[in-house]
Amino acid sequence: MPEPVKGLRERKRLETHRALATTAVRLVAERGLDQVTVEDISAAAGVSSRTFFNYFASKEDAVVIAYADHVERSRRTIERFLAAPKEVRTPRAFIDAIKEDFAVVEENREEWLGRMRAIQENPSLHSRVVAMNHQTIAPTIEAIARRTGTDPEADLYPTLLLTTIGAAVNATLILWYQRDGKVSALDLLDEAAETLLAGLPEPDRRAH
Repeated sequence: MPEPVKGLRERKRLETHRALATTAVRLVAERGLDQVTVEDISAAAGVSSRTFFNYFASKEDAVVIAYADHVERSRRTIERFLAAPKEVRTPRAFIDAIKEDFAVVEENREEWLGRMRAIQENPSLHSRVVAMNHQTIAPTIEAIARRTGTDPEADLYPTLLLTTIGAAVNATLILWYQRDGKVSALDLLDEAAETLLAGLPEPDRRAH
């Protein structure tokens, strides 16, 4: 049975976004952010600059926004988190819920190494990352509050957990990048989770 027109259009939208995003990362990795223009990205991806601006507001956004459906992906993560068994500790349930996203990072290793390099070398991109994630913050805090039976406006826990897990994710990605993606991002994420669940104990220096 033929795919509905709307489905085909949506798939094309997602594919074009991905083509522009991966092209932007590749060109920035090769030349540096300041040496790449919207016109360069558009031409290399085989679309017009006008089409580019249907997807991104700037070349910086093209570098950091890997997926057009990133808000929907966040919603699915929240659903996995809320579906976790109650006996699983909430921080672990949250970490497990985002593993699917980390698997995607490992599947697209070169792209994500390039994206991480661009972000590390260009502080201006940090604000783009924050802006991209902004609209997912409130729903995630609400989900944590729902699972834990807390009030997000009165209790510290939901926001504190999201902030803490966010820091663990950032630390994981940075270390993964520093090791040139030669270690498992999923293993590093698990290590971060276990360290947090253990109360962030100091490392045993004798082991080094």
